[in-house]
Amino acid sequence: MATLCKPAVSVPEYVITMEDTLEFAKKVHKGKPQLPLALRLIEKTGVRKRHIVQPIEQTLRHPGFEERNRVYEQQSKLLCPPVIERALVNAGVQAQDIDAIIYVSCTGFMMPSLTAWLINAMGFRYDTRQIPIAQLGCAAGGAAINRANDFCEAHPDSNVLIVSCELCSLCYQPVDDNVGSLLSDGLFGDAVAAAVVRGNGGTGVRLERNASYLIPNTEDWISYAVRSTGFHFQLDRRVPGTMEPLAPILRQLAASHGWNVANLDFYIIHAGGPRILDDLCKYLNVDRDMFRHSWSTLSDYGNIASAVVLEALRRLFEEDEMLPGGTGIIAGFGPGITAEMAVGSWVTDVPRPRLATPIAASATPVV
Repeated sequence: MATLCKPAVSVPEYVITMEDTLEFAKKVHKGKPQLPLALRLIEKTGVRKRHIVQPIEQTLRHPGFEERNRVYEQQSKLLCPPVIERALVNAGVQAQDIDAIIYVSCTGFMMPSLTAWLINAMGFRYDTRQIPIAQLGCAAGGAAINRANDFCEAHPDSNVLIVSCELCSLCYQPVDDNVGSLLSDGLFGDAVAAAVVRGNGGTGVRLERNASYLIPNTEDWISYAVRSTGFHFQLDRRVPGTMEPLAPILRQLAASHGWNVANLDFYIIHAGGPRILDDLCKYLNVDRDMFRHSWSTLSDYGNIASAVVLEALRRLFEEDEMLPGGTGIIAGFGPGITAEMAVGSWVTDVPRPRLATPIAASATPVV
């Protein structure tokens, strides 16, 4: 079984507080009838601060989709390498030990994917598999973990690097002033995260079983309208209620593994917003404190999309209280409405004998 090692996470230097968000919303959308409701909802998010890649004055201007995407490419190439280097160190591997890179992002577009640039710039082998995931939104963090585990099961002893680059502030649209848009403007933040899934050895979460689930006929509840000005985030007011139908799916996943979902040792849950976390606690019959890593991620960074589960997991590592054999669940939710879920147990690094040469080992040294 593969092990998800300690993630590395970084946030940009510019900070916007809850108070800043409320003041800017009042100025930019002054007189709009929906503003009072949006302000009340923003205050209830519990987001104390967020980090963004540009000063707020720049963020609030819209220079055009082309310029925004240029900033996305520039910042992703600037921010990702140091985070990846820390993730490799955390996992005890080097760039040439990586057999596949899964890159997840829903806030900018590049072709070829950033994976190609990373391979050229950071010394990964030229036969490293590239697996970009662009359209699962916040669920992509969980999906990346699951696909990394699937890859390691198909190719024993392989190592997979996960990279999440979410620059949500580059999707701000000044003309969008419905309640859902205003709420998202006060909820999402920017972050980059990376983690290695090791097919052999490693300390962290041993990934034992995973699952995906799509709530039928909800594909337009979280979506992008793609226009000449870029990505316009669309959020249906029914989204916060999706934990009621998803809780039984999480319960079933744990039960299929012989576990009681209400009695696990750790919960790494996507912090989509306060009601998502509150409802899931209620429907799973789990104490609120068990979601503390998701709550603190939401408070300190906002909803950082696919990076949330990696940041919450990083906090679990930093807490340093998990004992070998501790059981837990990881879950990410996003457009579809899609849930990507995994269960696993805590292990410390006891590598088994290697079964074979890693998949597609390069015959030519990389310089």
